[in-house]
This record gives sequence, C-alpha cells and structure tokens, in this order.
Amino acid sequence: MKARTLYHGLLDHDGPYQDDIDRWLGQATAPGYLERLRTAAVHSGWWADEERDGPALLEELYALGRVADVLLLDPPGPLGSPCSPCSVGSRLPCRLRLFTALGMTPFDGAGPFDPFLHEIVEVEQAEDPQAPIEVLEVRHPGLMLGELLFGRAGVRIRAGAAHAERGVADRFPLYWTFRRAGRTTRDLSQGWGGNSQWSTDFRLDYRTPGGDHLNVAENGSVDGRPELGHYRDLGPEERLLTPAERRELLRHRCLLRTPRAAAELAASPGWEDDLFPYEWRLPAGEA
Repeated sequence: MKARTLYHGLLDHDGPYQDDIDRWLGQATAPGYLERLRTAAVHSGWWADEERDGPALLEELYALGRVADVLLLDPPGPLGSPCSPCSVGSRLPCRLRLFTALGMTPFDGAGPFDPFLHEIVEVEQAEDPQAPIEVLEVRHPGLMLGELLFGRAGVRIRAGAAHAERGVADRFPLYWTFRRAGRTTRDLSQGWGGNSQWSTDFRLDYRTPGGDHLNVAENGSVDGRPELGHYRDLGPEERLLTPAERRELLRHRCLLRTPRAAAELAASPGWEDDLFPYEWRLPAGEA
C-alpha cells in the first residue's frame, strides 16, 4: 500500500482526515509493509541493496514525508489532543497517530538546540548578537524511525544575529522539503511530471552510537566529500558560499545568516534556485 495514495486522498478535501488515515492504515499495517519500513530504521547500507528493494523504499519514505508535510500545513492543535475529529486546524494529532502506528517514535524537541533534531520555524532576535541559539517553544514534535530521522521538531528560537538571523533562518528556502506553511521549499521532485516526481529519494539522516550520518544515500554512496563537494563540482552560486555556509546548509537544510557573498549573489536573482545541495555530504569522519 503506497503512501502516495494517502497523500492524494488527503488533498481531496480539507478534513476531517480520520477516515482516510484509518482506511489506509488498515491496509498498510498488513504483513510486509511495516517490516519493509523497519529495514530503514538502522544505518546498515540497506539503501544500496537492490535485492532488498532499497531504491523503492527510499521513494516510499519520500511519499510518507509528503503526507507528513500535508499534516503540518495548518496551525496544530494542542499536543496530546485526540485525533477525532481531525479537522482543519488540528491536523497534528492525526500526524502523530498515523506515524506512531507505522512504528515511529515522537520526540518533543525540548532541550538544547540541535540542528539534527530541530527545524527553525520562527526566530526571536536577541539583543546580544553573540547569544547562542535557544529553544523557546516546540511547535510540532519530531519523529524517529529507530536510528533514522524521519522529521525534525519545529521550534521557535531566540538567538543572536551571529548565530541565526530573523528573516533568514526562518525564511530562507528549506531544502529536502516538499511543503511548509508560509515558507518556500525545494526538493528534487519539483519540476517533474505527475509520475516522475514520485521517483524522488528520501534524505537519510541517522543518529547512531558512533555519531550522526547525514544524507548518506545519495547515489547509493556513503563516501565523504571534502568541503561538501569538490570545489570543481560546485556551481557558480555554490562557490560563492563559504565551506562553513555549505556545512550550515547541509546540517540545517537552509542558511541561518546572510551569506558573506550576499552582494555578489544578489547579481543573480533567484540564485537560491541554482543551489544543488542534494549530493553534499560531510567529509569522512566528521559527525
């Protein structure tokens, strides 16, 4: 049972969504589907194994990610409120019900700011430009599938401008993301036809006892690349980003501050569309 079916079902109306989710879960939780998802829960190299249906599972995870995005489009209801009815304005309980039924574990995102776990939704600018990033409020919980990060927790933060700028950290395009309310997003499905877009792979980020592994499955490779891609392989706009800014983009899926070469980049309107970070990975050994 493909998540693409549920995604289109949710788009057919504005809610409630309980019947759509329950009907889909009734088929998805049959033997086989949950076992397939559990394959992705461990950082084991499964994505490169054609015999274990690695590429197809990456695409199914991507489709599930789109479902998760749809269920974030409206302001969430109170955490812990029941899923019935799942009306407009209270999609979050449905989101939790769906993905916990699929074996995922929610996390509330409380605690120190961590770019692996936290997606910045709103920035409150601190007076001290050197003030570190501090989580003020969790807007929606995150989801883990074993060691795999399925979705980050959305948070409102306070930070000095040296660490995160209001209007950049919460408004710069969010990469590896299909939809967000009030924010521009970019992913590899955009620009493709109705069927081709569903061949997009899910970004795989793992938190293991040995450290974090980011974007490990691109092209089936796990090798690190110095400076997030050899300089000769970068586009003109990407070369204008410093190595630290490219790391920031990979870790946070967006930039947090105005890039150092903002004036040069401004000469290319829409330069954000020309960034292609989807093949970037951290250098080997850097967690």
